[in-house]
Amino acid sequence: MRQLSLGVPHRVYGMARSGNCHKVRMALDHLNLPYRWHEVDVVGGETRSERFLAINPAGKVPVLQIDATTHLPESNAILGYLAEGTPLWPGERLARAQVLQWMFFEQYSHEPYVAVARYIRVFLKRTDDPRLPGLVAKGIEALDVMERHLARHEFLVGRGLTIADLALYAYTHCAADAGIDLAPHPAIRGWLERCGAERGVGPMPAA
Repeated sequence: MRQLSLGVPHRVYGMARSGNCHKVRMALDHLNLPYRWHEVDVVGGETRSERFLAINPAGKVPVLQIDATTHLPESNAILGYLAEGTPLWPGERLARAQVLQWMFFEQYSHEPYVAVARYIRVFLKRTDDPRLPGLVAKGIEALDVMERHLARHEFLVGRGLTIADLALYAYTHCAADAGIDLAPHPAIRGWLERCGAERGVGPMPAA
């Protein structure tokens, strides 16, 4: 197992109220890795500044600064980098593929609906936006997939926490912000409690 360095900390460029950034913070906290957090004013346009685009031409958070010249964007790529050599990234081949399966699911079938609905409702304050019913319906479809799986498993892959859980915890735990009630999903609620009992895992600041 990798020995976690207590040397020069990583630096995270992120937005505390973003689930994609929160998953990175949870991984760092769970692994007890030192880091410095740089809060980025996304709404104010900081990600479009020349300085920020120099570290991530895509103009998005989070970004993990690894050393003076190396920056890694994309939340799930960062999770994979941080988890290497730790229990968050399984050693068995199929289990690793299953972790990736759920992380792809998060980015393609979950986050585009739950996170976007949350953004519209909470940040844009448009609770009557015509996109919301469709986004919520697709978000519930994604949660239904998770519910069926978690009714038979304590965690998404194997018997312990992995980066797949962190990736999906980030926006699932605040689904209410997106206008989605988790009451019909008891297996998900139980999973959220199990994840929340792990070191470093918990809710992000209220939006």
